[in-house]
Formats: sequence, structure tokens, C-alpha cells
Amino acid sequence: MGAAAWYALRPPPEAAPVMFDGQRAYADVQTQVAFGARVPGSEGHTSVRKWIGEELVKAGWQVEVQESEALGHPIQNIVAKRGNEPPQIIIGAHYDTRMFADSDPDPAQHTSFVPGANDGASGVAVLLELARSLPKETVPVWLVFFDAEDNGRIEGWDWILGSREFVRNNPIQPRAAIIVDMIGDADLNIYKERNSNPGLTDEIWGVAKTLGYESKFIPDYKHSMIDDHTPFLEAGIPAVDIIDFDYPYWHTVQDTPDKVSAESLQAVGETLRAWIIQQSEQP
Repeated sequence: MGAAAWYALRPPPEAAPVMFDGQRAYADVQTQVAFGARVPGSEGHTSVRKWIGEELVKAGWQVEVQESEALGHPIQNIVAKRGNEPPQIIIGAHYDTRMFADSDPDPAQHTSFVPGANDGASGVAVLLELARSLPKETVPVWLVFFDAEDNGRIEGWDWILGSREFVRNNPIQPRAAIIVDMIGDADLNIYKERNSNPGLTDEIWGVAKTLGYESKFIPDYKHSMIDDHTPFLEAGIPAVDIIDFDYPYWHTVQDTPDKVSAESLQAVGETLRAWIIQQSEQP
């Protein structure tokens, strides 16, 4: 057989796996903050929703915007899927931001919007980078970007409106729902959250340890959170909230990209990517 024929019959080389890239995720944080306020109903909210959808489609995912209403407010949850099978794993984050910086130490800022680099944009960035880097040969995964999470304690609003609508409108029973929220802090300290499913929590923290991230995923319980994992737990779905709530810029005008690091995004994203692959290898 001649050389030309041999080369023609050789199977094409397998593409190198796309790995999670914290620097690319950090650029996504910057992009989101540049849209300005992402409060439901705002121009920035519309723009970031369109941008998220475009990034997901470029990464090869099918995108659906699930529209509903809660407390008189339109809810627009973004759901990314690959294929038609129901999800075994849901990875979620909220993409909206808080309309008032009412925890800012300067009272004059209490009517300003929160830039939301960590509180919102960091979780979205991790999900988008997972969309780019997850192998296609995994168990069915949905990436869900929740609307209207962050405006509790404001008249006419409540916390976690988007995730409540998602659970109400999607009669599915995944084996796990994992929420990432405020996971970009440059000084990252993620404690186990007390309301989360303990078995799932231990699995994820164990993966983080094998990857060398034990100093960021601290194996102790600390906070009890109402977050986007709550509606899943109430529906009997095992769920975990991955959150660093010891963030001094929470709900302030100082929640800006300089408080976020690519290294923190890398630690969380790489851990979740490895955990999903591990789940996919189980019978």
C-alpha cells in the first residue's frame, strides 16, 4: 500500500479535550459587569440574557428560555441542554443582580445597583466555561441560569423566584442539582453549607481535595443558606449550594471584577467538571 493510501485510510486524530480555563471565565465576569445592572427588566438584563444564549449556542448547546411570572414579575430562566434526555445533573447559577446596594457601608450608595461581579457573574462564568469544556460523553446535564434570585427584602420581591419557577414548571427528577453562587472571591473559602445534601457535598469536596483545592473547599460546615438549591431540596431532589458567603463586598457597589480571581473560578470549575465526569463513569 502506498503512503498516500495509508494516510487516507487512517482515522483522524481525536481532538484534544477542552479543559476548563479560569482566565476565560474571568473574562466572562468582566463582560457581564460591563453590561451594567442586570436587574430584571433592565437593558443590561436583556443584553446579558442574549449574550449568555449566544455563548451557549457557540459551545454546541441547545438553548431554551423558559418564561413565567412570579409576584407579578416576568421570569426568564435560561436552560442549556445537549440532546433530548431528561437531566441526571443540573448545574445552576443566577444571572440577575440586586437592584439596591443596601449592604454598602456608605448609606449614600444604598439606592445604587450592585455590579455583581461575584454575586451573579462568577457563577454564570463557571457555567459558561463548563459549557465549553464538558465532554459530550457525559450523563445528561442541564446548565440552568436562574432569573430573579437576588432581590429579597425589597417590597414586591422575594428571594429565589427564578429557581422556584423552574422547579414548579419542570417535573423532572435529576440525581443531583448543584448551585454555584459567589464563588469568584479572590480570597476563596467555601465551607460546607448546612442545608445541602451531605452525601453530595462530601463527594464534591472529595474531588476538590484530589485536585489540590482543599484550602478553598474547607471540609467544615458553617452557613445555612436560602439559595437556588432550596426549591430542589423542597422537591426531594438532592442539592448542594457551593457558596463563599464570607464576602465583604456582598450587596455593595464594591462587588467589582477586581475582587474576583481566575484562580478561584478555576478551582470551582475544574472541580465540578471532574465531578461530572466521575458521575458519568459510574454504572
